[in-house]
Amino acid sequence: MNCIVVDDDVTARLIIKKLCADFNEITVLEEFDSAIEAIKYLNSNEVDLIFLDIHMPAFSGFDFIQTLKSPPKIILTTSDKNFALQAFEYDCVLDYLVKPITKTRFNKSLQKLSSLKEAKTSTNVKIPSKEGSDFIYVSVERRLVKIDIPNICFVEAKGDYISIKTNSKSYIVHSTLKKIEDKLPSSLFLRIHRSFIINVSEIVDIEDNSVLIQKSVIPISRSNKSELMRRLNLL
Repeated sequence: MNCIVVDDDVTARLIIKKLCADFNEITVLEEFDSAIEAIKYLNSNEVDLIFLDIHMPAFSGFDFIQTLKSPPKIILTTSDKNFALQAFEYDCVLDYLVKPITKTRFNKSLQKLSSLKEAKTSTNVKIPSKEGSDFIYVSVERRLVKIDIPNICFVEAKGDYISIKTNSKSYIVHSTLKKIEDKLPSSLFLRIHRSFIINVSEIVDIEDNSVLIQKSVIPISRSNKSELMRRLNLL
């Protein structure tokens, strides 16, 4: 089972890694002192478990969880006892460890994880992932900017970057169309061209092989036009 450790305190990360070393089935792939760097890592890597600090500069552990569309199991680590009720509102949160973390308490937490894994294997039940959030965070000039998903009009690929056009402004983000497509709800968004994903509800009109969204004319590829027409509420 692969995991990462996210905590701005180097000593706390070291303790978690040392405790994990006693479990052969746990492999610590990476450690991060910043939630933002961890998010970038998870955009291209999958893990089974995250040890996550709640209190971190600029971006809390709860903010971090809300950016993940399908989060793995998370064990929260904190010196504050007051967030336990809020923590367990998230389906992905397995346990809540209060610092300083003892070996006995840590072992109990890992036993919960093992029991859950065994239960899933024995019953062969697929636990559905939690529905995605109504917003995403994107990295713009070393800042994480929150964008409400319904406000996105369209996304355009621009080489190694994408342009996200909302009702109020545009954002240039170092990412790919495929990555953001995976985070957008398919009920609202459709890829109509190799370089464009559109919010179907923002279409003003359609003419020949293009759609008009706000004042932008966006091409429709032949292979995607039939799906677009199927999605429209035609009289």
